[in-house]
Amino acid sequence: MPAAAAPIISSVQKLVLYETRARYFLVGSNHAETKYRVLKIDRTEPRDLVIIDDRHVYTQQEVRELLGRLDLGNRTKMGQKGSSGLFRAVSAFGVVGFVRFLEGYYIVLITKRRKMADIGGHAIYKIEDTNMIYIPNDSVRITHPDEARYLRIFQNVDLSSNFYFSYSYDLSHSLQYNLTVLRMPLEMLKSETTQTRQESFDIFEDEGLITQGGSGVFGICSEPYMKYVWNGELLDIIKNTVHRDWLLYIIHGFCGQSKLLIYGRPVYVTLIARRSSKFAGTRFLKRGANCEGDVANEVETEQILCDASVMSFTAGSYSSYVQVRGSVPLYWSQDISTMMPKPPITLDQADPFAHVAALHFDQMLQRFGSPIIILNLVKEREKRKHERILSEELVAAVTYLNQFLPPEHTIIYIPWDMAKYTKSKLCNVLDRLNVIAESVVKKTGFFVNRPDSYCSILRPDEKWNELGGCVIPTGRLQTGVLRTNCVDCLDRTNTAQFMVGKCALAYQLYSLGLIDKPNLQFDTDAVRLFEELYEDHGDTLSLQYGGSQLVHRVKTYRKIAPWTQHSKDIMQTLSRYYSNAFSDADRQDSINLFLGVFHPTEGKPHLWELPTDFYLHHKNTMRLLPTRRSYTYWWTPEVIKHLPLPYDEVICAANLKKLIVKKFHKYEEEIDIHNEFFRPYELSSFDDTFCLAMTSSARDFMPKTVGIDPSPFTVRKPDETGKSVLGNKSNREEAVLQRKTAASAPPPPSEEAVSSSSEDDSGTDREEEGSVSQRSTPVKMSDTGDSAKVTENVVQPMKEVYGINLSDGLSEEDLSIYSRFVQLGQSQHKQDKGNQQLYSRGPDGVIKLMPISAFSQDNIYEVQPPRVDRKSTEIFQAHIQASQGIMQPLGKEDTSMYREYIRNRYL
Repeated sequence: MPAAAAPIISSVQKLVLYETRARYFLVGSNHAETKYRVLKIDRTEPRDLVIIDDRHVYTQQEVRELLGRLDLGNRTKMGQKGSSGLFRAVSAFGVVGFVRFLEGYYIVLITKRRKMADIGGHAIYKIEDTNMIYIPNDSVRITHPDEARYLRIFQNVDLSSNFYFSYSYDLSHSLQYNLTVLRMPLEMLKSETTQTRQESFDIFEDEGLITQGGSGVFGICSEPYMKYVWNGELLDIIKNTVHRDWLLYIIHGFCGQSKLLIYGRPVYVTLIARRSSKFAGTRFLKRGANCEGDVANEVETEQILCDASVMSFTAGSYSSYVQVRGSVPLYWSQDISTMMPKPPITLDQADPFAHVAALHFDQMLQRFGSPIIILNLVKEREKRKHERILSEELVAAVTYLNQFLPPEHTIIYIPWDMAKYTKSKLCNVLDRLNVIAESVVKKTGFFVNRPDSYCSILRPDEKWNELGGCVIPTGRLQTGVLRTNCVDCLDRTNTAQFMVGKCALAYQLYSLGLIDKPNLQFDTDAVRLFEELYEDHGDTLSLQYGGSQLVHRVKTYRKIAPWTQHSKDIMQTLSRYYSNAFSDADRQDSINLFLGVFHPTEGKPHLWELPTDFYLHHKNTMRLLPTRRSYTYWWTPEVIKHLPLPYDEVICAANLKKLIVKKFHKYEEEIDIHNEFFRPYELSSFDDTFCLAMTSSARDFMPKTVGIDPSPFTVRKPDETGKSVLGNKSNREEAVLQRKTAASAPPPPSEEAVSSSSEDDSGTDREEEGSVSQRSTPVKMSDTGDSAKVTENVVQPMKEVYGINLSDGLSEEDLSIYSRFVQLGQSQHKQDKGNQQLYSRGPDGVIKLMPISAFSQDNIYEVQPPRVDRKSTEIFQAHIQASQGIMQPLGKEDTSMYREYIRNRYL
């Protein structure tokens, strides 16, 4: 079934902040700069935020005239040309939000961005730099001595580190949710359009749609899932006063994309991790769960597979698989005042009825459906009881909750002591994890937006028939989710998630018809590409929560890591310990201030004066909760009715209220993803194209020698690969490290955006994409003596790449072939060039070039049609007339042929 709607693309993608003494004017436009909106921000209020949205969509000419009138009206003397009354303050790509401490409000703007991924033509950007501007004028500013300290604490949250946003794709929801919303029945969309039009914010928004008739397309914009939005508190003050296009929601976590080339067919593998903004913090300061069921270090990881040869959500092939990590949902903590590497685990509150675990699993049932599968990797056998405390309490909580759930929707609990198996020489950790992964994926299934291929029906695989999930006419839905945890949810959890993701990736590739069996082996280009993505994913999440990169990686558990890896593991352990002991407290204060957990108030204790933030995250300590859940019916009634489907994806009245549905013209810019992606109105360069800077299996992993099987599913030897996973790879690692550093660091100053206010007041700075082309990737030469080796590793010999060496002499056979080719060309174009006039001048003075080819009309602009004889023309005309029912009379030859046929056939 084709998609019934399209995502709405935000019409505020480029912003310019103009300044006068009394106001700020924030001018926002779409990427083509054809539609503009204007926000007016008052600067005369010392403490309050006064924002006016005039609810009008301007053209470029109208906004020029508006800015010209504002400039003229704000000059000190009327008619004075020397001084300007309107100053261009800064150019930006989005508004992060507004924040106030003890003085006036600040506005936080995104000034640099970098494209990190592309899903169906919808770009995902990473914030590279921000600008924080104080709104009130200096003449009305009321200073406070502690304002500067709060500002430093707030800016300690580095917005240029792993914060992501998109103008058209909802990053807070999964791909399954986003595509399910787009496939809503047309009848429901029409009813929602009527309701939206009645409650429309923009008075000019639906202009012209009445005369449109049935040629319109429905545009859908869904409310974000606020649990994974990190600037929700910063945008809350303007949420109900400005148009929705001004609201740009950002997520925190990880986003990476790589290209898997399967015999030239591009397949994009994308990994998106969404970190929860509820009960967020650092390693030892945030453990367990709060009173609302939100757990520490909760991250939702989604792997998306899409066929990049077709871009559209409607016609393309997309698949995704979601899994979750998070701390054990109990009231527990660790005291870091003892300065021990592993502080003792303490259960803070008794919870005999598993109240906090019930709230947590109720949230998961609502978002993911059933079954909920828990993979608990903490230690079970210890000399001193440490991690086992959590296992015992978690088993008791799950057992209690399961006795009230229907048997088909119970929570599945899988305990596995991963550390014990790692130390054993007889057991293979990843083999055991692979068995667990197979059983998990079979229970939950995965999402794919197309029905099963005919080849899968004709030659079904045994494992494919046992696959769970929900099968619908348009494909498959994932029902349920795997929840993995250890104590920190870092090293062991990342390896387990990789193995489950690898198993799901095989099923995804099989569902798209790219492999013949749902099985992937190690040491293939596809798995190595996926492993690199997951290692970057694990390192990023570990730095955010633990303060260091991963200590134990997939290679560690495969027991193939080089001996140099042990020294790196020791350094990462020391780095993690130092961060936890000395810098985590400041980071926790910054997170609490940024997320709005703590609001500075005059006359109350400051953030740095609080002995603990326990009371900020546990609201039941400050006031009694209005209602208390039942000890037996601990779930939400609406959720249990629709299981195994997730309630958030069920089409019902409550979920329809979360959608904004609007009808657009067929080629309206707000829904035209083709123009948004290809941008035919601007000049683009191949070297700046995002897909060229992406990690590719053919370029970065496939062997460079001719004769090797180019399939990314062929098992390679370590010395055959383009990027070896074992030792002796220092030069390659150095080049890869420089590429990764260039992908995460700000671009050089020569590429920075340059203000063009003197040329065009209504324009914006050029986008700071910062994509690193492979041609300009720096390679560091380690030593003059090793320069030949480095060059040999970076630049492949011509013989290996092309199979020939141009410096060698040509054979006599090749020379004779080339000579004949040249002679043919000379005889074809042989003309008397001495007496030939190469051009003619027309009466209007225009020079017309004359072709020198012997073919007068056969060129790239015109082709001479072939000549057809009269008999062929008559036969073709008779064929056309026969299709219209006009039959030609039979001739003598036809009659005699027919009689001969009857005689031979029947007589």
